[in-house]
Formats: sequence, C-alpha cells, structure tokens
Amino acid sequence: MEYKDTLRMPKTDFEMKGNLGTKEPMLQKRWEEIELYKKVLEKNKDNTPFVLHDGPPYANGNIHIGHAFQKTLKDFVLRSKTMSGYYVPYVPGWDTHGLPIENEVTKKGVNRKELTRAEFRKICRDFAISQVGMQKEQFKRLGILGDWDKPYLTLDKSFIADQIRVFGKMVEKNLIYKGLKPVYWSPSSESAFAEAEIEYMEKESQSIYIAFDVVDSKYLGAKLLVWTTTPWTLPANLAVSVHPNFEYVYFEADGTKYIALKELLPKLKEVLGFNDVKELETFKGNTLEFVKYQHPLYDRVSPIILGEHVTNEDGTGLVHTAPGHGEDDYMVGKKYNLELLSPVDDKGMMTADAGKYEGMFYEKANFSIIEDLKENGHLLKHTTIRHQYPHDWRTKKPIIFRATPQWFASIAMIREDLIKSAESVKWNTPWGETRLVNMLRDRQDWVISRQRAWGVPIPVFYEQDGTPILDAKLIDHVASLFEVHGSDIWYEWDAKELLPEWFNSNGPLTKEIDIMDVWFDSGTSYSVLERRGLPFPADLYLEGSDQYRGWFNSSLTTAVAVKGMSPYKEIVSHGFVLDGQGRKMSKSLGNVVDPLKVMSEQGADVLRLWVASVDYESDVRISDELMKQVAESYRKIRNTFRFMLGVVSDFDRENDYIGWSMRGKMNRMMTDKFYDLTDKVLTAYENYKFIEVTRNIVPFFVNDLSAYYLDYTKDSLYCDAENDFERRAIQSTVYDILHGTLRLLTPIMPHTTSEAYSFLPGKRYEDVYLEHMPSRVKVKDPVMHEKFDIFMQLRDQVLKHLELARAAKVIGKSLEAHLNLVVTEETLDAIKFIDIKDSLHKAFIVSSYSLTVGKENQVTVTKAEGHMCERCWNIVSETEDGLCHRCARVMRGTK
Repeated sequence: MEYKDTLRMPKTDFEMKGNLGTKEPMLQKRWEEIELYKKVLEKNKDNTPFVLHDGPPYANGNIHIGHAFQKTLKDFVLRSKTMSGYYVPYVPGWDTHGLPIENEVTKKGVNRKELTRAEFRKICRDFAISQVGMQKEQFKRLGILGDWDKPYLTLDKSFIADQIRVFGKMVEKNLIYKGLKPVYWSPSSESAFAEAEIEYMEKESQSIYIAFDVVDSKYLGAKLLVWTTTPWTLPANLAVSVHPNFEYVYFEADGTKYIALKELLPKLKEVLGFNDVKELETFKGNTLEFVKYQHPLYDRVSPIILGEHVTNEDGTGLVHTAPGHGEDDYMVGKKYNLELLSPVDDKGMMTADAGKYEGMFYEKANFSIIEDLKENGHLLKHTTIRHQYPHDWRTKKPIIFRATPQWFASIAMIREDLIKSAESVKWNTPWGETRLVNMLRDRQDWVISRQRAWGVPIPVFYEQDGTPILDAKLIDHVASLFEVHGSDIWYEWDAKELLPEWFNSNGPLTKEIDIMDVWFDSGTSYSVLERRGLPFPADLYLEGSDQYRGWFNSSLTTAVAVKGMSPYKEIVSHGFVLDGQGRKMSKSLGNVVDPLKVMSEQGADVLRLWVASVDYESDVRISDELMKQVAESYRKIRNTFRFMLGVVSDFDRENDYIGWSMRGKMNRMMTDKFYDLTDKVLTAYENYKFIEVTRNIVPFFVNDLSAYYLDYTKDSLYCDAENDFERRAIQSTVYDILHGTLRLLTPIMPHTTSEAYSFLPGKRYEDVYLEHMPSRVKVKDPVMHEKFDIFMQLRDQVLKHLELARAAKVIGKSLEAHLNLVVTEETLDAIKFIDIKDSLHKAFIVSSYSLTVGKENQVTVTKAEGHMCERCWNIVSETEDGLCHRCARVMRGTK
C-alpha cells in the first residue's frame, strides 16, 4: 500500500467544470418533472403572501439582454422571498397588442387593405401568441420558475373584459371624455401617442426669424420679431403670444421699426446683424394685448395675446401661436376662443387648409414656406439647429403636435389623489418618488385612443348625430360579451347585436373604431391579481427606470381612478444595460450582447451572477471582458463547493456532527464568520441590494474559505484518523457552511446550487429550493473576532515572508519552512485566546516554529530541519518507518 492511498482525499461526483450550457436545461427539466414550483407554493401556502406583479414585456422577437437583466432581478426577489418563508406565486405576463405586431405581420407579406379588421386582428393574434411561446422558453432558460402554463396575456378574453370594466368605472366617474386638442401624433405610425411612447432624439430643424406686420394701433407699420423651428406650422398661426409682465422694446434698426423682448435685444442685434439700433419705447407685454398683425403668408389678420408660457431664455419673446399644434398654444388659444386649425392629415401631409402647400409632406413644406417668406420679404434669418426632439419610440421617426379628435382620461380631476397615492408608496430607489410625483404634477390629460387595428376596442356607441354614449352599465355589458366571445365581435357584429335588450335608442347606432392605448392595457393588469385570488395591492413592482413615465404611471392612474389607491406598495427600478464602454447597444455598432448566446456558452448562472454583481439602480455595463471576470468568480465558488462536498463525503450528519460549543475556537470562529455573512446577505436580500450579496459572499469564499480555512485544515482532513475529533469538528463546520451557502446563493445561481445540493450527504429535500434560508444567529463570541483579527495580521506577515523565502529558493513548499516568530504581548494574547499556540504550524501550513515575545511582530523563515513524513509531508524531528508519530498512529489504527 502506498501512503498516498491512505489519505482521506475529498471525494465527490460534483464536477469541477460547470458545462452549464448543457447541464442547466437538464436541471430545468428535472425541476419541471418534480413540479418544483408547485411544491414550494404548497410548502408555504399557509404563510404570509408576497406578490411581485410582473410588468408585461412586449411579445415581439427574441429576448434581449435588458429582458434577461430585468427578469433575473425579479427572480432574485421571488426566490429569496420564497426561501424566507413567504408564499410567493409568480404569474408572468405579456403585452400583446400594438403597432409593432401590426408592422411585423405586414412585413411578412400580409396586405392590411385586402382584409377586414377582424381578419387582420386574427393574424396579429396568432403572431403575438407565437412570440409569447418563443419568449416563454427563453425566459425559462434563465432559470426562472413561475406559472408559465397560465401566464396573463393582454389579448386574453378575461384580461380584456377586466380592462373594459376599469374603463367603465372611469366613465362612471366622469374621467373619460372625447375632445379635440393637439396631441403627439406620429405620421410614421399614423396614430396618436401618449407621453410614455415618446423618446427624445437629436434632430436637425429649420430655424427662422420672421417679421409679422402690425396693422393697427400706434405701432402700425412696425414688425413683430418672431422665431420658430417649425415653419410648417405657420399656416396654422392664429396669434402671437407675449408675456404680460415682461418688458418689451419698440425700436428702430437700420431704418425699420420692430418689437421684441428688451432682455433679448442684445442677442438679436448679433444674430440678425442689426447695426444702427435706436430704442424708441419700452413697455410691459400686456400693453400689446389685441394689437393686430397681418399673417405673412395669408390674407389673415390675427391678434397678439398674453401667455405666461412665453420665456425670456431664447427666441424673441414673441411666440408664434398655433392652437392646433401645441399644448401651450392650445391652452392660451382656448382662453382667447381661437380656432383649432390643424392643416395636416394622418400621414403628415398638408391639407387644403394650408392653401398652396396642400399635398406636401410637412417637412417638405418647411422649405417651400421658407422660400415664400424669403421672396415676400418677411424672412430675416434662416439657419439649421440640432436639438433633442420627440420621436416615435417604435419607428424612431419625428412626431408632431396635431389637433385631432381623441379619447382622453382626465388627469386633472384626480391629480391630487395620484400624488397622495404615490407618496404612500415605499420607493426603494430614493429619487423614484420625486421623479414620479413631478411627472404627475406636470402631466396633461392622457390620450387613450389610437388609430390602429390591433388592440382593445374602445367600447363606445354613437347616436345618429355623433354624440357618444358614455354609459357605464352599457360598457359593462360589452365587457361581459368580450369575456365570452372575445373582442373581435366589436368589429364582426352589428351595433344592434352588441346592445343589451334593456337599452333603448332613438335610431341605429354606430361604433367607435379606435383602439385603446397599450399603456391602458398594461396599466390595468393588476386586475389579474384579483382574478387569480391574489392580494391587492401588489407588494412590489420592479421594472426599468423608463417605466416612471410608462407602466408605473399608467397603473397608478387607473388604480387610483377606480380603487382610490396605488396598485403597488413598493417600487424598485433599474437602469439600462450598456456595452463595456457605456454605449447604448445597437446592431450597427456591433456591440449587442445576446443573452441566449451567453447562456449557451457560459451558462445562465454566470449571467445571473453578473446581474447580482452590478449596481442595478444605475445603468450597468456588460462586455466579454466583464463576463470573463464574472466567470472567474463563478469558477472559484463552484470549486469551493466541490471541495467542501468532497470534504464531507464520509460525514454522517446524524452521527458525526459536533456542536458549535465543542468544536474548538478556530472552527467556532469560522462558524461565527458564517453567521455574520448570513446576517449581511439576508439583510441585502430584504433590501433588494443584490450586489451586497455577492460583495459579501465572493470574498468569503475566496479569502475566508479557500485561501484560509479550507487550506490550513487540509492536514487534519486528509491525514487524521477518520473519526478523529478535530477532523469531525472541521467537517461539522464545513457542513454547516456548505449547507448554508448553498441556500444563500440559490436565488443568484439556482442551477449550480441545485446540482451541488444533489450531492450533499444527509439532504432533506428533493431540491435546495425547498429549503429555508439559514436562520440569523448573533455572533456568539465578539471578543474572539477581535483576537482573530489580530492573529490574521500576523498571518499576513507570515505569508509575505514565506513568499519571499520561496522566491529566494530558501524553501519550496511552505511545509519545508520553519518560522522564527517574535510577537507582541497583544498578538501572543490573541494566539492564546483562540487556542492555537500549540498548533501554529498547522495554521500557517509550515512544519515548525519558535515563538518569543518582543516589541513588534517579526517573522524569519528558515528551512525546517528533520525528516519529511512520507504521508503528510510535514518535516519532523524523527520518524517511524518514514512516518511522523501522528501518521504512524493513524496507520496502526487503519490496520
């Protein structure tokens, strides 16, 4: 027998190499076979519920890294709450209506014009369902457990019925109305848009300074200086606005008289090249009210009006006002009873009301209008500017403000209630409340109608004279029909077939053909909670920071409107995923990170570990280099699990376990460190600070376990007798830490912990996810921690000098070393307190040492003298058949 064969080396079938791309799908299949999700629900069914309501991702295309990032964050919450004893059902959802699906269907060769609305909707529905099926499998590949067989879809009959009922309750409270006012309009999508659907991008605009001729008052013949970056809206000009309290100046420049804001005159001199300037008179803006001017393009005289939206920051202080093309213009125009003129159609083409510009796309009309102003002498300056301008978030093309008849939900009527409800929410992201409340204060009434086909119909009938019938009871009847037959009947059935028997009308009715804003769809998704028998409001909404203007906002609006309260108790938001250089990902830059590829090559657990390693509240970065670093952390954790599993392979939890108080101080110290780790990790989970989980666990694995405890205890674990008390004490400590860290890491890397748990001797459950998180235990001996820290300072010195001795060829392996230690009284006291004075050589993994007291710690390394034990490789003064006394004794016991 060779002595090396008698060593009790770690043994486990848990493989060093993860092969996660192959193993994880197998583990997920097993989770499904044993119905793991149902079992954790059953286990906790009588406990306090915790509901994270899933904000529905859009059902179109493969998931991207942002999807993976967000869903993984949610899974951290779900798993950590479940393992903390809560009853945590998870109902995933999808947003399945809207323009992108219409566009995708059209791209596939479907000719919308050849189909009825109902036929087109059926094709859209089939496409959306196929996308849901694809994304569902991709989300499951991340390791996320939930009610995947019964997700909620915004196209479900029951979902739509509940949504219509919310609409009906808002009608009942007079919060829904139809009005003609300027709204965000996307010519590229041919539909109205809400603020949440707008994103700002850089755009080049035409900047012009023009002169409007005053035609009455003592300023007859003067010219109003006006600046605009939207020349195409000049056909809709019906007024010029000035601020009532600003000081304006009547001046002469190069022989021509003008009126402008006095504060801006120096800038205007420079921009317009005025030379000989004389100020003739100054006055408050209210002096100009109702002064008339001649439109520079049409035979139309319009007034100067007063508006406090006018600023003194740029332009001229006189604002071109077209009530049909701007929110401020609309509001001030309403005050002065101006017409809502909007000579642009659905496609962005100028209409007959624009005169000679009829048939031009609005951006092309810009140049014709500028040319005409130049020819008739009213153009003073023309340049271009680049600025942030609202764009359609789907087509990425500019939007316009355009007055059209639309359905609105009143925000003004419930604004204070919305703000109070927002203030009652717990905001995990500190600035979240301020951001949403500011949005609510500034938010205009919500445009909820869209001029598309694929969506939830607005269930309103019209009388013969065009008057809409806003009857909550009638709307509720339609909701019941939709729940049974689906919403396509709105387009397939005659109005008469949709009406209840009790409803009497004076004649045939017509139906609204517009659909609802998709944000109204998802904004009513909390109805799913009640339909599934779950508590309302939800405990948590967790989404991206863009949802302050989106889902957080629309959900709050509809819930406060119909229930008088917020649909969520707490909000957690995250930033966006950028590339390694902090750039937005795009195919053109070639910097897109595909989560499906990452999972295939490196594994979902590595991707999940990355999510837990970044500060999600801000924008985060991902790159190949960053993922290599994460993969290295994963490798260290996995290998530590493997070593610990091997260490306890011959350990029987029932018979070999040694309690904390009997383990000896070094083992107790490591157990205490684990207790401290547990407290920090559980607190991090409770506060959704997942980066704190990894910031605590990874160093614990790398420094406390691998580089220290598991390293120095190898001598006992490998060489002592199987049932040696110290060896069993070490195994008990390792078992506690292994069992505990497997549970602590399950929310982060569930595949790896599930796999490792399957090799754990004495396990109680089919999967680690059925376990409870480790209990909090107060550190039992704080003084020992203080002494240990003092000892570790000495250890750092020893390691440094061992490395220097190795470099100088004094020693090879550390077991060839003898340490001459001079230590302070404080250090000696620490060594004695933690009870290792007689075993310092084991703690430092050297063969021998001498110890004296001095004024400061000093370490000298020499080569150990004596004979090397052929079994444990320690150098001792004498051997017995080539073995040290300890190994000889063990061998005699083995025989």
